Amino acid sequence: MNLKVFKIKNFRGYSDEITININDLTAFVGRNDIGKSTILEAMNIFFNGGDSKQLIPLDKDDINKECAANEDNEIVFSACFDNLPDEIQLDATYLTNLKDEYLLNQNGDLEIVKRYPNATTKEKVFIKANHPTNSNCGELLCKKNTELKKIITDNSIDCENKSVNSLMRKAIWNHYNDDLQLKEIELDVSKGDTDGIKSIWEKLKDYLPLYSLFQADRKNTDTDDEVQDPLQTAVKQIISTEDIQNKLKEISDTVLKELQSIASDTLDKLKNINETLANTLEPKIPGVESLKWADVFKKVSIASNNDIPINKRGSGVKRLILLSFFQAEAEKKKTEFNNRGIIYAIEEPETSQHYEHQRMLIDALKRISSNDDTQVVITTHSSVVVKELKFDDIRIIDEEAGSKKIKLVETHYLPSPSLNEINYLVFGEISSEYHDELFGYLETRARDIDNVAGQRNFDSWLKSKLSGYPTKEYIDNRNGSHFDYTLSMYIRNRVHHPENPENDIETPEEVKKSIEKMQEVIGSIE
Repeated sequence: MNLKVFKIKNFRGYSDEITININDLTAFVGRNDIGKSTILEAMNIFFNGGDSKQLIPLDKDDINKECAANEDNEIVFSACFDNLPDEIQLDATYLTNLKDEYLLNQNGDLEIVKRYPNATTKEKVFIKANHPTNSNCGELLCKKNTELKKIITDNSIDCENKSVNSLMRKAIWNHYNDDLQLKEIELDVSKGDTDGIKSIWEKLKDYLPLYSLFQADRKNTDTDDEVQDPLQTAVKQIISTEDIQNKLKEISDTVLKELQSIASDTLDKLKNINETLANTLEPKIPGVESLKWADVFKKVSIASNNDIPINKRGSGVKRLILLSFFQAEAEKKKTEFNNRGIIYAIEEPETSQHYEHQRMLIDALKRISSNDDTQVVITTHSSVVVKELKFDDIRIIDEEAGSKKIKLVETHYLPSPSLNEINYLVFGEISSEYHDELFGYLETRARDIDNVAGQRNFDSWLKSKLSGYPTKEYIDNRNGSHFDYTLSMYIRNRVHHPENPENDIETPEEVKKSIEKMQEVIGSIE
Protein backbone atom coordinates (compact mmCIF):
# COMPACT_ATOMS: atom_id res chain seq x y z
CA MET A 1 0.00 0.00 0.00
CA ASN A 2 1.08 3.56 -0.69
CA LEU A 3 0.03 6.67 1.22
CA LYS A 4 -1.96 8.82 -1.21
CA VAL A 5 -3.53 11.50 0.99
CA PHE A 6 -2.99 12.59 4.58
CA LYS A 7 -5.43 14.84 6.47
CA ILE A 8 -4.92 16.82 9.69
CA LYS A 9 -7.55 18.51 11.85
CA ASN A 10 -7.28 20.33 15.17
CA PHE A 11 -3.57 19.61 15.64
CA ARG A 12 -1.26 22.42 16.73
CA GLY A 13 -1.40 25.16 14.08
CA TYR A 14 -3.85 23.24 11.89
CA SER A 15 -7.45 23.99 12.92
CA ASP A 16 -9.67 23.23 9.94
CA GLU A 17 -9.11 19.92 8.17
CA ILE A 18 -6.28 20.21 5.70
CA THR A 19 -5.73 17.71 2.90
CA ILE A 20 -2.21 16.85 1.71
CA ASN A 21 -1.50 14.86 -1.45
CA ILE A 22 1.49 12.54 -1.05
CA ASN A 23 3.67 11.34 -3.94
CA ASP A 24 6.51 8.81 -4.03
CA LEU A 25 8.69 11.82 -3.11
CA THR A 26 7.07 14.77 -1.35
CA ALA A 27 8.89 17.87 -0.11
CA PHE A 28 7.35 20.45 2.21
CA VAL A 29 8.80 23.95 1.94
CA GLY A 30 7.98 27.13 3.82
CA ARG A 31 9.31 29.58 6.34
CA ASN A 32 10.36 28.64 9.87
CA ASP A 33 7.59 27.65 12.27
CA ILE A 34 5.00 27.42 9.49
CA GLY A 35 4.10 23.79 10.27
CA LYS A 36 6.37 21.56 8.17
CA SER A 37 7.61 19.38 11.02
CA THR A 38 4.08 19.23 12.44
CA ILE A 39 2.97 17.27 9.38
CA LEU A 40 5.74 14.68 9.76
CA GLU A 41 5.05 14.35 13.48
CA ALA A 42 1.31 13.95 12.85
CA MET A 43 2.09 11.11 10.45
CA ASN A 44 4.34 9.52 13.07
CA ILE A 45 1.53 9.59 15.64
CA PHE A 46 -0.89 8.12 13.08
CA PHE A 47 1.38 5.23 12.10
CA ASN A 48 3.20 4.63 15.39
CA GLY A 49 0.77 5.99 17.99
CA GLY A 50 0.40 2.65 19.73
CA ASP A 51 4.15 2.11 19.87
CA SER A 52 5.69 2.94 23.25
CA LYS A 53 8.87 3.89 21.38
CA GLN A 54 7.18 6.57 19.28
CA LEU A 55 9.28 9.71 18.99
CA ILE A 56 6.53 12.24 19.63
CA PRO A 57 3.77 11.31 22.09
CA LEU A 58 0.54 13.30 22.01
CA ASP A 59 0.17 16.09 24.54
CA LYS A 60 -2.86 18.18 25.56
CA ASP A 61 -1.05 21.24 24.26
CA ASP A 62 -1.22 19.67 20.78
CA ILE A 63 -4.91 20.59 20.52
CA ASN A 64 -5.34 23.69 18.36
CA LYS A 65 -5.99 26.65 20.67
CA GLU A 66 -8.76 28.10 18.49
CA CYS A 67 -10.57 24.74 18.41
CA ALA A 68 -10.11 24.28 22.15
CA ALA A 69 -11.69 27.70 22.76
CA ASN A 70 -14.72 26.43 20.80
CA GLU A 71 -14.77 23.27 22.99
CA ASP A 72 -13.54 21.08 20.14
CA ASN A 73 -10.93 18.90 21.83
CA GLU A 74 -10.62 16.02 19.38
CA ILE A 75 -7.53 15.69 17.18
CA VAL A 76 -8.21 13.86 13.92
CA PHE A 77 -5.77 12.30 11.44
CA SER A 78 -6.86 10.52 8.26
CA ALA A 79 -4.86 8.60 5.69
CA CYS A 80 -5.95 7.34 2.26
CA PHE A 81 -4.06 4.47 0.66
CA ASP A 82 -3.90 3.24 -2.92
CA ASN A 83 -1.88 0.50 -4.64
CA LEU A 84 -3.95 -1.91 -2.56
CA PRO A 85 -3.33 -5.67 -2.49
CA ASP A 86 -5.46 -7.74 -4.87
CA GLU A 87 -6.19 -10.17 -2.05
CA ILE A 88 -6.21 -9.73 1.68
CA GLN A 89 -6.70 -12.15 4.56
CA LEU A 90 -9.40 -10.89 6.90
CA ASP A 91 -11.12 -14.12 8.01
CA ALA A 92 -9.13 -17.15 9.12
CA THR A 93 -7.16 -18.37 6.10
CA TYR A 94 -9.63 -17.27 3.42
CA LEU A 95 -8.56 -14.51 1.02
CA THR A 96 -10.92 -11.70 0.05
CA ASN A 97 -10.47 -8.11 -1.15
CA LEU A 98 -11.34 -4.68 0.19
CA LYS A 99 -13.69 -3.84 -2.66
CA ASP A 100 -15.87 -6.92 -2.05
CA GLU A 101 -15.97 -6.05 1.65
CA TYR A 102 -17.13 -2.49 0.88
CA LEU A 103 -14.15 -1.09 2.78
CA LEU A 104 -13.14 1.52 0.19
CA ASN A 105 -14.22 5.15 0.07
CA GLN A 106 -15.97 6.78 -2.88
CA ASN A 107 -12.61 7.30 -4.63
CA GLY A 108 -11.77 3.60 -4.39
CA ASP A 109 -9.11 4.15 -1.70
CA LEU A 110 -8.71 2.65 1.76
CA GLU A 111 -9.27 5.54 4.18
CA ILE A 112 -8.33 5.14 7.85
CA VAL A 113 -9.48 7.81 10.32
CA LYS A 114 -7.94 8.07 13.79
CA ARG A 115 -9.50 10.26 16.48
CA TYR A 116 -7.82 11.33 19.72
CA PRO A 117 -10.34 12.82 22.20
CA ASN A 118 -8.61 15.32 24.51
CA ALA A 119 -5.29 14.39 22.84
CA THR A 120 -5.18 11.09 24.72
CA THR A 121 -2.99 8.36 23.28
CA LYS A 122 -5.95 5.95 23.30
CA GLU A 123 -6.99 6.32 19.70
CA LYS A 124 -10.38 5.58 18.15
CA VAL A 125 -10.02 4.03 14.72
CA PHE A 126 -12.51 4.16 11.85
CA ILE A 127 -12.59 3.06 8.23
CA LYS A 128 -14.33 5.62 6.04
CA ALA A 129 -16.05 3.53 3.39
CA ASN A 130 -18.82 3.61 0.81
CA HIS A 131 -20.72 0.93 2.68
CA PRO A 132 -24.20 -0.70 2.64
CA THR A 133 -26.58 1.00 5.07
CA ASN A 134 -29.70 -1.06 4.36
CA SER A 135 -30.76 -2.39 7.79
CA ASN A 136 -31.09 -5.89 6.32
CA CYS A 137 -27.47 -6.05 5.20
CA GLY A 138 -25.71 -3.25 7.06
CA GLU A 139 -23.12 -3.69 9.81
CA LEU A 140 -22.28 -7.20 8.59
CA LEU A 141 -18.62 -6.64 9.44
CA CYS A 142 -19.61 -6.33 13.11
CA LYS A 143 -21.48 -9.62 13.16
CA LYS A 144 -20.10 -12.93 14.39
CA ASN A 145 -20.23 -16.21 12.52
CA THR A 146 -23.43 -17.34 14.25
CA GLU A 147 -25.19 -14.05 13.47
CA LEU A 148 -24.27 -14.23 9.79
CA LYS A 149 -25.49 -17.83 9.62
CA LYS A 150 -28.85 -16.77 11.05
CA ILE A 151 -29.28 -14.09 8.38
CA ILE A 152 -28.41 -16.65 5.69
CA THR A 153 -30.91 -19.16 7.09
CA ASP A 154 -33.75 -16.74 7.84
CA ASN A 155 -33.66 -15.26 4.34
CA SER A 156 -32.94 -18.52 2.46
CA ILE A 157 -29.77 -17.09 0.94
CA ASP A 158 -27.50 -19.38 -1.06
CA CYS A 159 -23.96 -19.54 0.34
CA GLU A 160 -21.20 -21.90 -0.75
CA ASN A 161 -19.49 -22.09 2.65
CA LYS A 162 -21.11 -21.02 5.93
CA SER A 163 -17.91 -21.47 7.90
CA VAL A 164 -16.23 -18.48 6.22
CA ASN A 165 -17.52 -15.06 7.31
CA SER A 166 -16.39 -13.19 4.20
CA LEU A 167 -18.26 -15.63 1.93
CA MET A 168 -21.43 -15.24 4.00
CA ARG A 169 -21.15 -11.43 3.90
CA LYS A 170 -20.69 -11.55 0.13
CA ALA A 171 -23.74 -13.82 -0.27
CA ILE A 172 -25.92 -11.50 1.83
CA TRP A 173 -24.81 -8.38 -0.02
CA ASN A 174 -25.42 -10.10 -3.36
CA HIS A 175 -28.89 -11.01 -2.17
CA TYR A 176 -29.71 -7.33 -1.50
CA ASN A 177 -27.64 -6.03 -4.42
CA ASP A 178 -30.47 -3.85 -5.79
CA ASP A 179 -31.03 -2.11 -2.46
CA LEU A 180 -27.67 -1.85 -0.67
CA GLN A 181 -28.19 1.88 -0.01
CA LEU A 182 -24.47 2.62 -0.30
CA LYS A 183 -23.32 5.64 1.68
CA GLU A 184 -19.90 6.89 2.75
CA ILE A 185 -19.82 6.30 6.51
CA GLU A 186 -17.23 5.77 9.22
CA LEU A 187 -17.05 2.18 10.46
CA ASP A 188 -15.79 1.99 14.05
CA VAL A 189 -13.08 -0.70 14.03
CA SER A 190 -11.99 0.02 17.61
CA LYS A 191 -15.01 -1.68 19.10
CA GLY A 192 -16.09 -5.30 19.19
CA ASP A 193 -14.16 -8.44 19.99
CA THR A 194 -11.87 -10.88 18.24
CA ASP A 195 -14.69 -12.31 16.12
CA GLY A 196 -15.95 -9.03 14.69
CA ILE A 197 -14.80 -5.90 12.92
CA LYS A 198 -12.00 -5.34 15.43
CA SER A 199 -10.46 -8.60 14.29
CA ILE A 200 -10.60 -7.37 10.69
CA TRP A 201 -8.79 -4.16 11.71
CA GLU A 202 -6.08 -6.13 13.53
CA LYS A 203 -5.38 -8.05 10.32
CA LEU A 204 -5.64 -4.96 8.13
CA LYS A 205 -2.98 -3.15 10.15
CA ASP A 206 -0.40 -5.67 8.94
CA TYR A 207 -0.80 -4.35 5.40
CA LEU A 208 -0.23 -0.65 6.18
CA PRO A 209 3.19 0.81 5.34
CA LEU A 210 5.81 1.27 8.05
CA TYR A 211 6.76 4.83 8.94
CA SER A 212 10.24 5.90 10.06
CA LEU A 213 10.97 9.49 11.09
CA PHE A 214 14.42 11.07 11.18
CA GLN A 215 14.14 14.41 12.97
CA ALA A 216 16.15 17.54 12.32
CA ASP A 217 16.89 18.00 16.03
CA ARG A 218 17.94 14.37 16.45
CA LYS A 219 20.70 14.16 19.03
CA ASN A 220 24.05 14.89 17.49
CA THR A 221 26.35 15.16 20.49
CA ASP A 222 29.50 13.22 21.28
CA THR A 223 27.75 11.39 24.13
CA ASP A 224 24.79 10.18 22.06
CA ASP A 225 24.93 6.41 21.49
CA GLU A 226 24.20 6.60 17.78
CA VAL A 227 26.84 9.28 17.23
CA GLN A 228 29.41 7.37 19.26
CA ASP A 229 28.84 4.61 16.75
CA PRO A 230 25.69 3.28 15.10
CA LEU A 231 26.98 -0.26 15.56
CA GLN A 232 26.80 0.14 19.34
CA THR A 233 23.12 0.97 19.02
CA ALA A 234 22.72 -1.94 16.63
CA VAL A 235 24.31 -4.30 19.20
CA LYS A 236 21.71 -3.27 21.79
CA GLN A 237 18.88 -3.79 19.31
CA ILE A 238 20.18 -7.20 18.22
CA ILE A 239 20.70 -8.38 21.80
CA SER A 240 17.19 -7.27 22.77
CA THR A 241 15.53 -9.60 20.22
CA GLU A 242 13.66 -12.56 21.69
CA ASP A 243 15.75 -15.20 19.92
CA ILE A 244 19.08 -13.75 21.12
CA GLN A 245 17.71 -13.19 24.63
CA ASN A 246 16.70 -16.86 24.87
CA LYS A 247 20.15 -17.97 23.75
CA LEU A 248 21.88 -15.62 26.20
CA LYS A 249 19.65 -16.85 29.01
CA GLU A 250 20.62 -20.41 28.21
CA ILE A 251 24.32 -19.49 28.39
CA SER A 252 23.78 -17.50 31.59
CA ASP A 253 21.86 -20.31 33.29
CA THR A 254 24.64 -22.78 32.47
CA VAL A 255 27.40 -20.48 33.74
CA LEU A 256 25.47 -19.48 36.87
CA LYS A 257 24.72 -23.10 37.68
CA GLU A 258 28.43 -23.96 37.48
CA LEU A 259 29.33 -20.90 39.56
CA GLN A 260 26.77 -21.85 42.18
CA SER A 261 28.24 -25.36 42.36
CA ILE A 262 31.81 -24.05 42.67
CA ALA A 263 30.81 -21.53 45.33
CA SER A 264 28.98 -24.20 47.36
CA ASP A 265 31.91 -26.62 47.10
CA THR A 266 34.29 -23.87 48.22
CA LEU A 267 32.21 -23.09 51.31
CA ASP A 268 31.94 -26.80 52.14
CA LYS A 269 35.74 -27.07 52.09
CA LEU A 270 36.00 -23.92 54.22
CA LYS A 271 33.78 -25.54 56.85
CA ASN A 272 36.47 -28.20 57.34
CA ILE A 273 38.91 -25.43 58.22
CA ASN A 274 36.70 -22.84 59.97
CA GLU A 275 33.02 -23.70 60.19
CA THR A 276 32.15 -20.44 61.99
CA LEU A 277 33.65 -18.37 59.18
CA ALA A 278 32.01 -20.53 56.52
CA ASN A 279 28.58 -19.99 58.08
CA THR A 280 28.96 -16.22 57.71
CA LEU A 281 29.48 -16.49 53.96
CA GLU A 282 27.16 -17.21 51.05
CA PRO A 283 27.55 -16.96 47.26
CA LYS A 284 26.26 -13.73 45.65
CA ILE A 285 25.69 -14.23 41.94
CA PRO A 286 23.89 -11.56 39.85
CA GLY A 287 20.70 -12.44 38.00
CA VAL A 288 20.64 -12.88 34.25
CA GLU A 289 18.72 -9.63 33.76
CA SER A 290 21.51 -7.56 35.32
CA LEU A 291 24.23 -8.81 33.00
CA LYS A 292 25.44 -6.16 30.52
CA TRP A 293 25.85 -8.23 27.37
CA ALA A 294 26.29 -5.15 25.18
CA ASP A 295 29.58 -4.40 26.94
CA VAL A 296 31.01 -7.59 25.48
CA PHE A 297 30.76 -5.93 22.06
CA LYS A 298 31.72 -2.40 23.09
CA LYS A 299 34.76 -2.47 20.80
CA VAL A 300 32.69 -2.79 17.61
CA SER A 301 32.93 0.38 15.59
CA ILE A 302 32.72 2.22 12.31
CA ALA A 303 35.81 4.41 11.99
CA SER A 304 37.87 5.94 9.24
CA ASN A 305 40.86 4.04 7.91
CA ASN A 306 43.08 6.20 10.12
CA ASP A 307 41.02 5.18 13.20
CA ILE A 308 39.22 8.48 13.76
CA PRO A 309 35.92 7.60 15.53
CA ILE A 310 32.59 8.88 14.26
CA ASN A 311 31.98 11.25 17.17
CA LYS A 312 35.20 13.07 16.31
CA ARG A 313 34.24 13.65 12.70
CA GLY A 314 32.54 16.79 11.35
CA SER A 315 28.83 17.29 12.01
CA GLY A 316 28.02 16.83 8.32
CA VAL A 317 29.80 13.45 8.17
CA LYS A 318 28.14 12.34 11.41
CA ARG A 319 24.73 13.22 10.04
CA LEU A 320 25.35 11.39 6.76
CA ILE A 321 26.29 8.25 8.68
CA LEU A 322 23.24 8.59 10.93
CA LEU A 323 20.98 9.02 7.90
CA SER A 324 22.48 5.86 6.40
CA PHE A 325 22.04 4.00 9.68
CA PHE A 326 18.44 5.22 9.83
CA GLN A 327 17.77 3.86 6.34
CA ALA A 328 19.47 0.53 7.06
CA GLU A 329 17.43 0.05 10.25
CA ALA A 330 14.20 0.96 8.48
CA GLU A 331 14.89 -1.52 5.67
CA LYS A 332 15.67 -4.22 8.22
CA LYS A 333 12.35 -3.49 9.91
CA LYS A 334 10.60 -3.70 6.53
CA THR A 335 12.04 -7.20 5.99
CA GLU A 336 11.01 -8.29 9.48
CA PHE A 337 7.43 -7.16 8.75
CA ASN A 338 7.00 -9.23 5.57
CA ASN A 339 8.21 -6.52 3.19
CA ARG A 340 5.40 -4.09 3.89
CA GLY A 341 5.64 -0.70 2.24
CA ILE A 342 7.77 1.89 3.99
CA ILE A 343 7.69 5.67 4.30
CA TYR A 344 10.94 7.47 5.08
CA ALA A 345 10.24 10.85 6.69
CA ILE A 346 13.29 13.09 7.02
CA GLU A 347 13.41 16.59 8.44
CA GLU A 348 15.84 18.87 6.65
CA PRO A 349 18.21 16.29 5.15
CA GLU A 350 20.45 19.15 4.08
CA THR A 351 21.39 20.01 7.70
CA SER A 352 25.17 20.46 8.09
CA GLN A 353 25.72 19.41 4.48
CA HIS A 354 27.92 21.10 1.88
CA TYR A 355 26.27 22.13 -1.40
CA GLU A 356 27.56 19.04 -3.25
CA HIS A 357 26.46 16.71 -0.43
CA GLN A 358 22.99 18.24 -0.57
CA ARG A 359 22.73 17.35 -4.24
CA MET A 360 24.05 13.84 -3.60
CA LEU A 361 21.54 13.36 -0.78
CA ILE A 362 18.51 14.44 -2.77
CA ASP A 363 19.63 12.28 -5.70
CA ALA A 364 19.84 9.31 -3.32
CA LEU A 365 16.39 10.07 -1.89
CA LYS A 366 14.94 10.27 -5.40
CA ARG A 367 16.39 6.84 -6.21
CA ILE A 368 15.03 5.40 -2.97
CA SER A 369 11.54 6.79 -3.66
CA SER A 370 11.53 5.15 -7.10
CA ASN A 371 11.58 1.69 -5.48
CA ASP A 372 8.34 -0.26 -5.22
CA ASP A 373 6.35 0.33 -2.03
CA THR A 374 8.80 3.03 -0.88
CA GLN A 375 7.94 6.68 -0.32
CA VAL A 376 10.04 9.59 0.92
CA VAL A 377 8.65 12.66 2.69
CA ILE A 378 10.98 15.53 3.58
CA THR A 379 10.96 19.07 4.86
CA THR A 380 13.57 21.47 3.60
CA HIS A 381 14.89 25.02 3.83
CA SER A 382 17.38 24.44 1.04
CA SER A 383 16.99 26.13 -2.32
CA VAL A 384 19.59 23.66 -3.59
CA VAL A 385 17.29 20.75 -2.71
CA VAL A 386 14.21 22.45 -4.20
CA LYS A 387 15.97 22.96 -7.54
CA GLU A 388 16.61 19.20 -7.76
CA LEU A 389 12.91 18.34 -7.38
CA LYS A 390 10.00 18.02 -9.79
CA PHE A 391 7.24 20.61 -9.45
CA ASP A 392 4.67 17.89 -8.68
CA ASP A 393 6.70 16.81 -5.65
CA ILE A 394 6.71 20.23 -3.95
CA ARG A 395 4.17 21.32 -1.34
CA ILE A 396 4.32 24.97 -0.26
CA ILE A 397 3.01 25.64 3.25
CA ASP A 398 1.61 29.12 3.73
CA GLU A 399 -0.80 30.97 5.96
CA GLU A 400 -3.75 33.08 4.80
CA ALA A 401 -6.03 34.95 7.20
CA GLY A 402 -4.70 32.87 10.10
CA SER A 403 -5.40 29.56 8.37
CA LYS A 404 -2.78 27.09 7.12
CA LYS A 405 -2.72 26.28 3.42
CA ILE A 406 -0.90 23.51 1.56
CA LYS A 407 -0.34 24.64 -2.01
CA LEU A 408 0.83 22.88 -5.12
CA VAL A 409 3.21 24.80 -7.36
CA GLU A 410 1.08 27.32 -9.21
CA THR A 411 1.67 30.09 -11.73
CA HIS A 412 2.65 33.33 -10.01
CA TYR A 413 4.42 35.87 -12.21
CA LEU A 414 5.84 33.49 -14.78
CA PRO A 415 3.44 31.54 -17.02
CA SER A 416 4.94 28.17 -16.14
CA PRO A 417 6.32 26.83 -12.83
CA SER A 418 9.84 27.98 -12.02
CA LEU A 419 12.00 26.59 -9.24
CA ASN A 420 13.82 29.93 -9.12
CA GLU A 421 10.47 31.63 -8.50
CA ILE A 422 9.57 29.08 -5.80
CA ASN A 423 12.88 29.72 -4.07
CA TYR A 424 12.25 33.47 -4.25
CA LEU A 425 8.67 33.27 -2.93
CA VAL A 426 9.36 30.67 -0.22
CA PHE A 427 12.95 31.26 0.82
CA GLY A 428 13.41 34.84 -0.35
CA GLU A 429 16.35 33.70 -2.48
CA ILE A 430 17.46 36.59 -4.68
CA SER A 431 19.09 35.08 -7.75
CA SER A 432 20.26 36.37 -11.11
CA GLU A 433 18.58 33.27 -12.62
CA TYR A 434 15.12 34.40 -11.47
CA HIS A 435 15.92 37.96 -12.57
CA ASP A 436 16.81 36.59 -16.02
CA GLU A 437 13.57 34.58 -16.26
CA LEU A 438 11.42 37.62 -15.48
CA PHE A 439 13.39 39.79 -17.87
CA GLY A 440 13.14 37.26 -20.71
CA TYR A 441 9.40 36.81 -20.16
CA LEU A 442 8.80 40.57 -20.27
CA GLU A 443 10.85 40.86 -23.47
CA THR A 444 8.57 38.26 -25.07
CA ARG A 445 5.40 39.98 -23.81
CA ALA A 446 6.59 43.39 -25.07
CA ARG A 447 7.13 41.89 -28.53
CA ASP A 448 3.75 40.09 -28.48
CA ILE A 449 1.68 42.98 -27.11
CA ASP A 450 3.28 46.07 -28.64
CA ASN A 451 5.64 44.66 -31.31
CA VAL A 452 8.64 46.00 -29.37
CA ALA A 453 12.05 44.92 -30.69
CA GLY A 454 15.54 45.99 -29.74
CA GLN A 455 17.23 46.56 -26.41
CA ARG A 456 16.70 50.31 -26.12
CA ASN A 457 13.08 50.09 -27.28
CA PHE A 458 12.38 47.43 -24.69
CA ASP A 459 14.00 49.59 -22.00
CA SER A 460 11.74 52.49 -23.00
CA TRP A 461 8.75 50.12 -22.92
CA LEU A 462 9.59 49.15 -19.31
CA LYS A 463 9.76 52.81 -18.28
CA SER A 464 6.39 53.47 -19.88
CA LYS A 465 4.71 50.66 -18.00
CA LEU A 466 5.71 51.76 -14.52
CA SER A 467 5.97 55.29 -13.19
CA GLY A 468 9.23 55.98 -11.38
CA TYR A 469 11.01 52.84 -12.63
CA PRO A 470 14.47 53.03 -11.00
CA THR A 471 17.36 53.66 -13.39
CA LYS A 472 21.14 53.31 -13.31
CA GLU A 473 23.83 54.54 -15.66
CA TYR A 474 25.41 51.81 -17.79
CA ILE A 475 28.77 52.30 -19.58
CA ASP A 476 29.52 50.48 -22.83
CA ASN A 477 33.27 49.72 -22.67
CA ARG A 478 33.50 49.31 -26.45
CA ASN A 479 32.90 52.98 -27.22
CA GLY A 480 32.54 54.64 -23.83
CA SER A 481 28.84 55.43 -24.34
CA HIS A 482 26.70 56.10 -21.28
CA PHE A 483 23.06 54.93 -21.08
CA ASP A 484 20.41 55.76 -18.49
CA TYR A 485 18.94 52.26 -18.37
CA THR A 486 16.25 50.87 -16.10
CA LEU A 487 17.75 49.00 -13.18
CA SER A 488 16.50 45.76 -14.77
CA MET A 489 18.29 46.44 -18.07
CA TYR A 490 21.44 47.49 -16.20
CA ILE A 491 21.55 44.22 -14.25
CA ARG A 492 20.76 42.13 -17.31
CA ASN A 493 23.61 43.71 -19.31
CA ARG A 494 26.05 43.65 -16.42
CA VAL A 495 25.44 39.91 -15.84
CA HIS A 496 25.54 39.02 -19.54
CA HIS A 497 28.70 41.01 -20.22
CA PRO A 498 31.17 40.15 -17.43
CA GLU A 499 33.99 41.16 -19.79
CA ASN A 500 32.92 44.79 -19.28
CA PRO A 501 34.78 46.14 -16.20
CA GLU A 502 33.24 49.62 -16.36
CA ASN A 503 30.09 48.87 -14.34
CA ASP A 504 29.74 48.12 -10.63
CA ILE A 505 28.35 44.75 -9.60
CA GLU A 506 24.73 45.16 -8.55
CA THR A 507 23.92 44.73 -4.85
CA PRO A 508 21.42 42.14 -3.57
CA GLU A 509 19.13 45.04 -2.65
CA GLU A 510 19.24 46.29 -6.27
CA VAL A 511 18.45 42.81 -7.65
CA LYS A 512 15.53 42.51 -5.24
CA LYS A 513 14.19 45.95 -6.21
CA SER A 514 14.50 45.11 -9.91
CA ILE A 515 12.67 41.79 -9.43
CA GLU A 516 9.85 43.56 -7.59
CA LYS A 517 9.52 46.16 -10.35
CA MET A 518 9.37 43.52 -13.09
CA GLN A 519 6.74 41.64 -11.08
CA GLU A 520 4.72 44.86 -10.91
CA VAL A 521 4.93 45.28 -14.70
CA ILE A 522 3.82 41.65 -15.23
CA GLY A 523 0.90 42.25 -12.87
CA SER A 524 -0.15 45.34 -14.84
CA ILE A 525 -0.15 43.67 -18.26
CA GLU A 526 -1.64 40.26 -17.45
